[in-house]
Amino acid sequence: LIFIASLLLGTTITISSHHWVMAWTGLEINTLAILPLISKSHHPRAVEAATKYFLTQAAASALVLFSSMTNAWQTGQWDITQLTHPTSCLILTSALAIKLGLVPFHFWFPEVLQGSPLTTGLLLSTIMKLPPIALLYMTSPSLNPTLLTTLAILSTALGGWMGLNQTQIRKILAFSSISHLGWMAIIIAYSPKLALLNFYLYVMMTTTVFLTLNTTKTLKLSTLMTAWTKTPPLNAMLLLTLLSLAGLPPLTGFLPKWLIIQELTKQDMTPAATLISLLSLLSLFFYLRLAYCTTITLPPHTTNHMKQWRTGKPANITIAILTTMSVMLLPLSPMIPTLI
Repeated sequence: LIFIASLLLGTTITISSHHWVMAWTGLEINTLAILPLISKSHHPRAVEAATKYFLTQAAASALVLFSSMTNAWQTGQWDITQLTHPTSCLILTSALAIKLGLVPFHFWFPEVLQGSPLTTGLLLSTIMKLPPIALLYMTSPSLNPTLLTTLAILSTALGGWMGLNQTQIRKILAFSSISHLGWMAIIIAYSPKLALLNFYLYVMMTTTVFLTLNTTKTLKLSTLMTAWTKTPPLNAMLLLTLLSLAGLPPLTGFLPKWLIIQELTKQDMTPAATLISLLSLLSLFFYLRLAYCTTITLPPHTTNHMKQWRTGKPANITIAILTTMSVMLLPLSPMIPTLI
């Protein structure tokens, strides 16, 4: 309870702060609160994950502090929105890229996610991404669009490519997170609200997937193949949620991609929009593989696989609501441009 409260406190401090040191304090509280949750199981891999997480986040926090100090040195301003010095903008972008796990600073993220339990993995992929995204949102007018576009296209490419040959579901979700962050990074300099919308929808769909996997206690593709006997309706809905994460049209996940491509075309960035759309096909492949394993395949050797017992308890109401939203929010799209 203390750690969860600290997480929420750290996130709130960072989001609501105007002074760089307060934002840094919030990030530090966040990092220190999630570490015990990662290493809770005392498995060597969990300890390794916690160590890796601590080292990368500490480096990123130091860079955040360094960039804000450089900016204060040059401009005499500690206000987050007044980040005007180009060097400090550059350092801040790389620091937040390390915090988020954008390519080329993405190496820690799949490893950490693989070492932590599913619920902690959910926190790492959702709530821990909010403070850096909020800082990017607040500093977005002064960030370098070329650098962000490069990071974004690399993230979408590598997030798709590296997820292709994975069998561990948490690693697949880590790479999916990296490619989604690419979509957010490409648009944050042009339409920050659209990046936030993308983030909220991504959080909703990822939460659904993690909670569903946690209900069926699934960690690998091979166990996913036999998990359909536990709660068949939930698995059928997991199929739709995964396709929604992939961004297929009648589902919610298509909404942010569509609006981002539209905005990029308005900004005369049609080549970048084309490239990022083509690269998202890579991640579509592994989502399809996950979806295929979820619902369609029966394991080839039925003798070797133990059929799981159907669990008596139904999926809880949270999963039901989140799944419905992850699948059916696309008709809201005419309302979005009025909000943005």
